[in-house]
Amino acid sequence: MNVAIVNSQEELAKCLRVRKDVFVQEQGVAEELEVDEYDISANAAVHFLLRDENGTELGASRLKTYEPGSAKLQRIAILKSFRGKGYGRLLVEAMERQAVQLGYTFAVLDAQVQASAFYAKMGYAVISTEPFLDAGIEHVRMKKPLQLPVSAD
Repeated sequence: MNVAIVNSQEELAKCLRVRKDVFVQEQGVAEELEVDEYDISANAAVHFLLRDENGTELGASRLKTYEPGSAKLQRIAILKSFRGKGYGRLLVEAMERQAVQLGYTFAVLDAQVQASAFYAKMGYAVISTEPFLDAGIEHVRMKKPLQLPVSAD
């Protein structure tokens, strides 16, 4: 598996195809709500693309600043046929590593309620007082402190 930071419009288009399959086709989110100003270019946010050893796209996500010191992990999508195999964890861990490298000390995300247990297992805690609707789907806001990797010295 390979999680790469997107550096071109071609790679960004692949991310958007994955997200469209998951959010628009599968979950019924309106395309105009799924794609926004952070998807205009590969540099508008930090976009991630998860591929298998053959180069097939399995997942995508993006990271942006939420508030000073906090990264917001967004649009985390794994194609349906590849879920339950640990790929979501790989994608989120890559996002967290990049957030630490960029100097963030916290990660925040808005999890679909049905996926909140997955994020809780990764150390995220719910910080919203109650579920809220985003694109017609119930979500909760979750947060996790990020730590620098411990040196082997």
